[in-house]
Amino acid sequence: MKWYVPGAFFALACVLNLVGCIDNDALAQAVKPTLLPLLAVTTLAFLLGKDGVDRKGATLLVTAQLLGCTGDVLLIPSRFWFFAGGMGAFLAGHVCYMCLFGGRSWKGISLHVWAGAVFVMIVLVRVLLWAIGAEGDLSGPMFVYGMGLMMLIFSGLAGVVKGGGTTWWIILCGALLFTFSDALIAMNTFGMALFEARHFVVMLTYLAAQSLLAVGGVRLILGRR
Repeated sequence: MKWYVPGAFFALACVLNLVGCIDNDALAQAVKPTLLPLLAVTTLAFLLGKDGVDRKGATLLVTAQLLGCTGDVLLIPSRFWFFAGGMGAFLAGHVCYMCLFGGRSWKGISLHVWAGAVFVMIVLVRVLLWAIGAEGDLSGPMFVYGMGLMMLIFSGLAGVVKGGGTTWWIILCGALLFTFSDALIAMNTFGMALFEARHFVVMLTYLAAQSLLAVGGVRLILGRR
């Protein structure tokens, strides 16, 4: 199968979902579970038959995408345990992304740099959670999830700082957009007043993030800078 066939269906599903976010929530929710599976099929179809494919890396990338699909489905119902399960699925996906990206960009980082980076991450997550009023049963899980996002950003940033080329900039941008999208969701969850088109912006930045991480991951798997 040529990669652009599932790629075209993924692009169509993205458009339908975004249109639904504007004025047809039922359409958006119906299309949402198809988004990441189509991206995963596109990824596999592109890698199929390529020379020098890192199979472990490809497995991590596709697994992260399918875990994203699980998170998408679990976040559809507005109930606590579904929300917590969705966070867990996305966190597991971030771990897969970190194994793929960080497994390359973290090499050679000294212990004192790690200590400083982790301290900054903890402070940033704490400040952000305080700013949005995160409290109650979800505050602990959200701190862990926030640290996962920070580690994902650090994976891309480390690659850029160490002289990485286009691939690492793509990965970093994807991680930042993912964090922005999730920050909007968290703000909405804890009752902060947001602009009317927030659902559209959340999905637009989320889909852009997943697409950039897919492109960056494929480039990394194929050894492209």
